[in-house]
Amino acid sequence: MTTSNAIEQTKEMTNGVDVGQIMDLIGAIESDSGYARFQWRATNKWVNGGLSRSRIKDFFAGNAEDTTRKQSFILDADEPTIAAGQNSAPNSMEYVLHALATCLTGTLVYHAAVRGIEIEAVESSYTGDMDVRGLFGLSDDVRKGFNKVTVNMRVKSEAGAEDLTELALYSPVYDIISKSLPVEFTLTTY
Repeated sequence: MTTSNAIEQTKEMTNGVDVGQIMDLIGAIESDSGYARFQWRATNKWVNGGLSRSRIKDFFAGNAEDTTRKQSFILDADEPTIAAGQNSAPNSMEYVLHALATCLTGTLVYHAAVRGIEIEAVESSYTGDMDVRGLFGLSDDVRKGFNKVTVNMRVKSEAGAEDLTELALYSPVYDIISKSLPVEFTLTTY
């Protein structure tokens, strides 16, 4: 790689994001709307008690099955001891907060990069309020999941809070959590 190529490549990197690659993806989607169809997948197997293990590897993107991942990501979920778990991993509700955190942060950083907005730092905290009477079937009037999620995000940037908020809220996980989503659920026995 020549020095001029390295400089060009560096100029396309903003906030650690290869803006050229993102613009190429956007261009491919604009040329072929089918290219925008992504499908994420996970499998899960119960281990014991509150512990279950998910494997994440294969996904569909850009009109093809992805073959770049050689190994599965392994994610365990457990319950805290108060809920009869072994406390060996975060529980599902904590993973929801983690998914929201990483998606809001990543979405903000990527959208800012494409718009040429430098981000120096992002820190955030998340709380999910839940009344477990719904989960335990003790009240039909209480939601089974979170009844409120609170996000506090601090961003170090020359851009204003209103503009940065707009960028962060493109987050797909924020959309899933903040709006209703149809879920097809099927259970079979074997």
